[in-house]
Amino acid sequence: MKTHLPTIALAALITPAAWASVLTVGPDYKRPDAPDAPIYRDATAQTAPAISTEWWRAFNDPALNDLETRALAANQDLRAALARVQQARAAAGVARADYLPSVAVEPSANRARTSRTVDNALPATPSTTYQLPLSLNWEIDLFGRVRRLNESTRAQLAAAGATFDAARLSLTAEVATTHFTLRAIDRELDVVTKTASLRRDALKLIRDRFDNGTANDLDVARAETELATTEADAAALAIRRSATQDALAVLLGEAAPSFSASDSGSSPSALSSQLPSVPAGLPSSLLTRRPDIVAAERTLAAANARIGVAKADFFPAISLTGSAGYASADINNLFKTDSRLWSIGPSLYLPIFQGGRNRANLANARAVFDENLATYRQRVLVAFSEVQDALTASRLLADQSSAQQRAVTSAKRGAELAQKRYDAGYVSYLEVVDAQRTALEVERTDARLAGQRWITEVDLIKALGGGWQQPPNS
Repeated sequence: MKTHLPTIALAALITPAAWASVLTVGPDYKRPDAPDAPIYRDATAQTAPAISTEWWRAFNDPALNDLETRALAANQDLRAALARVQQARAAAGVARADYLPSVAVEPSANRARTSRTVDNALPATPSTTYQLPLSLNWEIDLFGRVRRLNESTRAQLAAAGATFDAARLSLTAEVATTHFTLRAIDRELDVVTKTASLRRDALKLIRDRFDNGTANDLDVARAETELATTEADAAALAIRRSATQDALAVLLGEAAPSFSASDSGSSPSALSSQLPSVPAGLPSSLLTRRPDIVAAERTLAAANARIGVAKADFFPAISLTGSAGYASADINNLFKTDSRLWSIGPSLYLPIFQGGRNRANLANARAVFDENLATYRQRVLVAFSEVQDALTASRLLADQSSAQQRAVTSAKRGAELAQKRYDAGYVSYLEVVDAQRTALEVERTDARLAGQRWITEVDLIKALGGGWQQPPNS
């Protein structure tokens, strides 16, 4: 079976394509000016490095590498973000289809009988009609409504892709932060557990001395208090570790009750190793490096295109409709030459009075653009702030860590001296308690500070939009 539109119908369909691109209403998009800064403070390198999606490998931590791989494969929020990209791609496909005519086959069979009691009644014999039409409808994009709509959906697709990249970066950064938080808690818990063991030994020694008459009830009570306090601190740290481990399970897409974080053989002290050096690049590089900024800029482009869609509603809309096929009262004659039928003709929609609807839609589209412009510029300012905060924190935390390590050394030495002075009978046990308490606190602070330094490096990488790749000749 073959159906053919007449030559004149084809000519009518094709000719408008030659003049459909005469006019596209609405503003053409230009990337807006954004706040800028010449350089970052506290940055050791200002060259813009190439982005590496697997930035966490710079930490040389096999356990972290494994966690990131599992999170990227199973995290549900990331899967939802990917589904949103697929939705945007499908929406772009729907909009792209508006460039082309819609063609449909609508076969039908109808049997009817007319009434005998109406004026000018026809013979009441039932009749049957078989139809096999091929219908066509095409909006001629004279004023660019379809083009602006496609421009908007393409920008929205790009924004969805950038949003997915931002979700991926946020996920991997959160996994790393949670992993290093666990490491810091393990290290702090190790300090507290060892201290508790030492205080059990000290309490036993004090009780022996009390039995021998060389210590008093106050010394025993103080030793018991310090042991109980240390054990309580260990329990509190265990609670924090459990909650952090459960949070990591959620990031990995696993059930918390069956999940157990493992250090893969690495010791808690591994956090004190050398941190990777992160090149900051120039502030202007954030406009292309940070996926959230790219998403905000593409969303702005989509809003700009929708202004054109709203403006096109002020102009006439021309559609070309056509139909061709066969119709017959006898199905055996349906495909004969005499059963052919066709029709074609344009339709014009001219908005004359809309009650202010089109004007309000245009005002709304412009307001949405202004909102997205402010959001984009604010996102840039926040990005500069996040990078600068992380750079400054990284430098100051290094200084703080150095001072804290000196404090740990001094506090340990002070605790040892106090214990020797007490053993020699020069001071009361209170001085030993104070010295040991100080030593424990500075060691715990040092453990927390070590973890914070690693977390700050992750924050810096996230603020910069991802990792980096060293030049081939570096």
